[in-house]
Amino acid sequence: MSGHSIRLADLARGALVLDIAPDEAERKAIARRLGLIGLPALTAKITVRPWLDGAEIGGRFEAVVTQECGVTLDPFDQEVAGDIDVRVVPPGSPHAPSDPAGELELDPDAPDQPDELAGEEIDLGEYLVEHLALEIDPFPRKPGATFEYENPEGDDSPFAVLKGLQDRKG
Repeated sequence: MSGHSIRLADLARGALVLDIAPDEAERKAIARRLGLIGLPALTAKITVRPWLDGAEIGGRFEAVVTQECGVTLDPFDQEVAGDIDVRVVPPGSPHAPSDPAGELELDPDAPDQPDELAGEEIDLGEYLVEHLALEIDPFPRKPGATFEYENPEGDDSPFAVLKGLQDRKG
């Protein structure tokens, strides 16, 4: 998404609050990128605050995604919402994550390590798309759709066929 970037220097005067609402062309591009049929709506309210030598990004987004039902193969719309909570630091920051080649300790209760930016700009649109992708159901099912499997008559399972062969030998 273009036009949704800020520079770290923009935070010198304090926090920034941004309302992001991609236009139709941007939503179509996001939908293609995320493998969706469509993205009829996407809005976000994001606050960016100074944090150490970088920034803290927080906010909430709401979207309507159009997906294909995994059972009926019909397209359907589903509401999706989520929170954004990320910290970023500039390149070379002493607060950047430690050497990736070293040993990594995982603590599920600890806050995530900050992301190291490639430059001085924060692409808020990219963080929005990333968090939207995390909230989309990878196995969408249209409300009310049920999967009912009926074993065709006379079609034995592979195990029944093997048992039949074993019984013939014995």
